[in-house]
Amino acid sequence: MPQRKTKGILKNGHLAVIGGGNMGEALIGGLLRADSIPPSSILVSDVLPARLEHFCKTYQVLVSPDNAQAAKGAEVILLAIKPQQMAGALKSLSGVVKDDQLVVTIAAGVPIRVVEGGLGGRGRVIRVMPNTPALIGMGAAGVALGSKAEKKDLDLVVTILNSVGRALEVEECLMDAVTGLSGSGPAFVAVVMEALADGGAKMGLPREVALTLAAQTVAGTAQMVLETGRHPSQIKEMVSSPGGTTIAGLEALEAGSLRSSLIDAVEAATRRSQELGRKE
Repeated sequence: MPQRKTKGILKNGHLAVIGGGNMGEALIGGLLRADSIPPSSILVSDVLPARLEHFCKTYQVLVSPDNAQAAKGAEVILLAIKPQQMAGALKSLSGVVKDDQLVVTIAAGVPIRVVEGGLGGRGRVIRVMPNTPALIGMGAAGVALGSKAEKKDLDLVVTILNSVGRALEVEECLMDAVTGLSGSGPAFVAVVMEALADGGAKMGLPREVALTLAAQTVAGTAQMVLETGRHPSQIKEMVSSPGGTTIAGLEALEAGSLRSSLIDAVEAATRRSQELGRKE
């Protein structure tokens, strides 16, 4: 196996990514895009040879079919796995993880206590809920500290996540809500964006034009909120002239219960995250 080199955010070892799924790939792609960690400092493990080949060819990172091998000597171990895979992953890492290693879990609904218990109390655990826009440096993530995690651990994880978007520390009891909002949110926004584009197409716009206009409108509005600090209601008022086109459209949205549907979607996703946690 090639020698693992360390530079960038990491100082004392490599980043071991346990699980080569979509979220793990989004974070890896975002970190490499931001030049935060070099490919030679990332080692991905997965049970599927095809996924390992994909990571090797696409990102030039190191790969291994063995979780324990990937985690050995890592400064940060990222558990980028589904909740249903957590028990098996923890078993493969039990006895391997050391007290001086930082373990970051992004499995939805899995409490920190489960990860800490599965590792026999070794390692310092931080729970994170990122989202897929991390792939393009526009991610949103919540971060919660485990019982042994220190401020330096929080600073490192926030630095990593800020290189691919924005990270906010929250109490672990709120992580299911983070999952329901920003973790699942890209799918909800995608549905809204798709519907806007369909509306434009219905009114005669070429489909590619409609989708580009819809996507840029969503992106621009979001950026206005982040950069100006204005509440969404203020932006809505800026666009809504009395008796104009926007207020007519807003009336249709209220009639269709868009607002309450989105609120219900976040609640449903949050409750599902809580259910996943109770199964652990």
